[in-house]
Amino acid sequence: MAMKRCHFIMKASRFLLQIHHAGCIRSTVIPGVTRLDTQLCYGHEPRWLHCSSAFCKSKSDSRDLQEIIEHEIEKKTKSLVTHDELFERAARDAKSKANFNRVLDTFNKKDIRRRGHVEFIYAALKKMPEFGVERDITVYNKLLDVFPKEVFVPRNFIQRMFNHYPRQQECGVQVLEQMENYGIMPNMETKVLLVQIFGEKSHPMRKYQRIMYWFPKFKNLNPFPVPHELPQDPVDLSRFSLTRIANDLDAKITVYQLPSTHITETGEEISHPHIIGIQSPEQRTLLAKHNPSRPVFVEGPFPLWLRKTCVHYYLLRADPIPPEEQIEEELDPELIGPGQSLFYPQCIDLDLKRDLGDDDSFDVDDVVEGAVYAMCMTGQGDQATLAQWISGLQENNPILGQVPTVFRLDSGFRELQKVEEIRHDSEQNQPSGAEEEHIIEEEVLHSQGMKR
Repeated sequence: MAMKRCHFIMKASRFLLQIHHAGCIRSTVIPGVTRLDTQLCYGHEPRWLHCSSAFCKSKSDSRDLQEIIEHEIEKKTKSLVTHDELFERAARDAKSKANFNRVLDTFNKKDIRRRGHVEFIYAALKKMPEFGVERDITVYNKLLDVFPKEVFVPRNFIQRMFNHYPRQQECGVQVLEQMENYGIMPNMETKVLLVQIFGEKSHPMRKYQRIMYWFPKFKNLNPFPVPHELPQDPVDLSRFSLTRIANDLDAKITVYQLPSTHITETGEEISHPHIIGIQSPEQRTLLAKHNPSRPVFVEGPFPLWLRKTCVHYYLLRADPIPPEEQIEEELDPELIGPGQSLFYPQCIDLDLKRDLGDDDSFDVDDVVEGAVYAMCMTGQGDQATLAQWISGLQENNPILGQVPTVFRLDSGFRELQKVEEIRHDSEQNQPSGAEEEHIIEEEVLHSQGMKR
């Protein structure tokens, strides 16, 4: 019986093969399907019998394939949205370090295989500044602890050569790059976690080694460091800013007026801004030698950025002295001799700034600027407030009572602002596209009318 069945199957397959060569049958082979679907064509065009939408080549099949891809993209975007929702729910109570760590613990306990950990880490990196943990090394180590351990470690040189698990390694490098951007030095716990997650010969481990090589070299390189947390008091912030600008250890800071609020007899509330000034002994000497017939100028405001905070200062300066009025001071010949003084060394008539390869046809003129006599910062940059600063300077500089003072004040930011506030103001002041087109049309019509 079995022999007859095999003989019948062989004959049937031979017959189907002959018909297939004759062009009257079409076969479809689908991965995962062992059955051969056939259909005899008697005067009709052959068609597919058993086929999935992913393997068809018609217009409707291509449309189905596009819908499948869009569905996969929506699934990925939905996963990111769910991770963002975790942090948004935690932020309803308060955006703190404890709530951020609670979200990390919730994700770790949710699934032992940590599925979707890459998307979760990217979402956490984006939310760290909102929770105020962008400079906390313990939070970064806890974020690295989200990766599964000993899964992405290459087992042989071939896996190491072909960048084993590139997506996860890139995510680990992004964590270290954010630490680098905020100036956070990794510790030994960070190294142990990276070795457990990616191994010793991986891209995140190389990034860690580069950070540990360069950060100690640049840590104390800046001679004028700015603290991460700036003073919140405007008086202390003005003192710190003016000390940074002055570049003179002998400069003296004077508080001319502290911020206060005064209520008049009529019930009107009047606020007085702070006025903080700085002046060095050398500037005081230069101001005493100033020609009373020439005016001095109060100019500003000039911006000064301290990390993400912008403050503004004002100058008391004068125009440069004309060449015909400049007087060269004669030095004592006893002080010029060798070994007499370090401030007046022996004069040698050598042009050390010139070289044999210098081009004589190219010349740069040095721009001569006027002397700066004092600087100040105030909470309100109007002329009345700056006049109080000038009157306060007259106590140590009596020549200001004889010199005319001219105020050159620019219209701009008069108070201390941050990056977010400036960006918000610029977005509000920016006209819409329709308004811009309307303004441009009015300008064009006005110019055409002038031509007529």
